[in-house]
Amino acid sequence: MSNNELKKDIGFVTALSLVVGMVIGSGVFFKPTDVFTATGAPGLGIIAWILGGVISIAAGLTAAEVSAAITKPGGMMTYLKETYGDVWGYMLGWAQTIVYFPAVIAALGIIFATQAVSLLGIGDTLIIPIAILTIIFLVFMNSLGSKTGGIIQTVSTIGKLIPLFAIIIIGFMNGDGGSARLFPIVSREYNLATALGSALVATMFAYDGWIMVGNIAGEMKNPGKDLPKAIVGGLSLVMGVYVLINIAYLYVLPADVLAATPTPAADVAKVIFGSSGGKVITVGILVSIFGALNGYILTGPRVPYALAVENKLPGSEWLSKLHPTLGTPVNASIGIVLLSMVYALSGQFGMLTDLLTFIIWIFYVMTFVAVFVLRKNRPELERPYKVPFYPVVPMIAILGGLYIIVNTLLTQPLYAGLSLGVTLLGLPVYNARKSKFKQLQENQ
Repeated sequence: MSNNELKKDIGFVTALSLVVGMVIGSGVFFKPTDVFTATGAPGLGIIAWILGGVISIAAGLTAAEVSAAITKPGGMMTYLKETYGDVWGYMLGWAQTIVYFPAVIAALGIIFATQAVSLLGIGDTLIIPIAILTIIFLVFMNSLGSKTGGIIQTVSTIGKLIPLFAIIIIGFMNGDGGSARLFPIVSREYNLATALGSALVATMFAYDGWIMVGNIAGEMKNPGKDLPKAIVGGLSLVMGVYVLINIAYLYVLPADVLAATPTPAADVAKVIFGSSGGKVITVGILVSIFGALNGYILTGPRVPYALAVENKLPGSEWLSKLHPTLGTPVNASIGIVLLSMVYALSGQFGMLTDLLTFIIWIFYVMTFVAVFVLRKNRPELERPYKVPFYPVVPMIAILGGLYIIVNTLLTQPLYAGLSLGVTLLGLPVYNARKSKFKQLQENQ
């Protein structure tokens, strides 16, 4: 094996744990507020969680064919580059650098701070300062090396499962609302299509992160066999947990109460565990959010760093520099985090997640369409895994993604337009840098 060849030592269990660990973060604890606000009815809210899981599983089945066929490092950026050309891979990398990673880091920082303020009983004016300080602290910890970031990730992954299962089990046992709180299915005061679409946008943030496992396809022992099983198995497990915990929420508190609080999981915990027990669960929730935030701070800077190494970003010389002794992309981390702190000043968790969900789903849909494109244009490509029930499953993924995109355009045109506009700014940047990175490629 050559020095620059990735070692293939990742198996199914590791890949499965990565899917579950990356997906279960903060959304399950906080997105019920947005879901039940959007639907106005508990039944439709649960349907949104189920549909979100079905779309995600169809998406996972579809993307796994591309992931198993294109096992080069880089994940979705590489898929788009191989399918549509270099500019599309660049546009995704630009969107992840300017919008996606900074927005999700800011959103996670805000909800961590919101939960901390609720736990400590201090003023809401401290939410943004706490969010920014938490982000800065984790950037510092990750700058000490990937081993430090990995330890934080392992501890938080274990910690996040405790409040989930505790709320599910005790919620069903001690909830006083019962099945009555699962009805009505649809509120007469809401438009069904619009309500369901807005709720789906909220749930898709909670399901997001699964496609990142494709980044490690080049390091898997048997990606054709294990990657699809890890994605589908992991998403199926996550969907089961999400649906069960939201039903448990409704067994304890009605939908209108869940819609009115920024901390639904903590409020449910206080009811079923009492004040002291609720605080213990809240600490577990904080650990989960902290771990999710750490994961994005750990992985996010790798995108601008990879682009900077190819001289494709303004300031590439600075962004591509690694820590002199630890070998971590410290400068790229600083760049991502500075943007995230700007976003965090908005203080709007829901707005930030809707912003990033819209733009990332455009590229998700392009990845799903890539299955059709590659089958037509590159029939010789080795495909150790093929999506089952082709073309039905890919069409479910594509139509689900388009529904999310179009609904966001109609219901939140400002957010959609803002994220799309920032992404399209990458085109002139790409053209302006073309001569520089082409020259670099020729010299290599």
